[in-house]
Amino acid sequence: MNKALIVITGASSGFGAACARLFSSRGYPLLLLARRIERLEALGLPDTLCREVDVTDRVALDAAVREAETRFGPADLIVNNAGQMLLGKLSEQAPSEWERMLDVNVKGVLNGIHAVLPGMLARRHGTIINISSIAGRKTFPNHAAYCGTKFAVHAISENLREEVALQDVRVITIAPGAAETELLGHTSSQEIKDGYNAWKEGMGGVISAEDIAEAVRYAYEQPQHLCIREIVLAATRQEP
Repeated sequence: MNKALIVITGASSGFGAACARLFSSRGYPLLLLARRIERLEALGLPDTLCREVDVTDRVALDAAVREAETRFGPADLIVNNAGQMLLGKLSEQAPSEWERMLDVNVKGVLNGIHAVLPGMLARRHGTIINISSIAGRKTFPNHAAYCGTKFAVHAISENLREEVALQDVRVITIAPGAAETELLGHTSSQEIKDGYNAWKEGMGGVISAEDIAEAVRYAYEQPQHLCIREIVLAATRQEP
């Protein structure tokens, strides 16, 4: 039996790349989207279409999904994973950093939803998984703008679930705690990066990208009538 198409944004590293490897190993065809196409192609996964797409470009994202659906059939899952974490105090942080996070973390998620939702509603089948963060449920020092974007992802996800539940489309939020990804490297303040790394070391290590991919797989592979609305996961020793 042929498996349905899965779309993954931000698939060039971290959670996205881990999801790509896991779902490919289980026989799913993939559309992988990221700005660094060479990293997508380096994954070397079969039945995979790689496209250089910034999730803030709605037209390009839509076009890539249509291309993949022509090749593999309708998208049954999108993992809206692309994100930016630019930490800083609001009194000191460059407004361009807020704008980038709002564009990628919020508008990018909306663009991903927009690309697949009409087809899912028409088929009365499909799953949207939005990768948020524990920072979408509580606040942390130096996270004001970032938390704002992730609180938005939680709100969008829950409101969308209420809109589409009776048409049998699932909406799921995955909220990781501190994890080993490239996200911290985007932060411009070395002091904040050093403090964050010391916090991670103090808890004896954090969760891996593969841990998140497994949570995504678990949620998606449940029967369509069962929606695991939210998964929050973190290292056992992460207190907040």
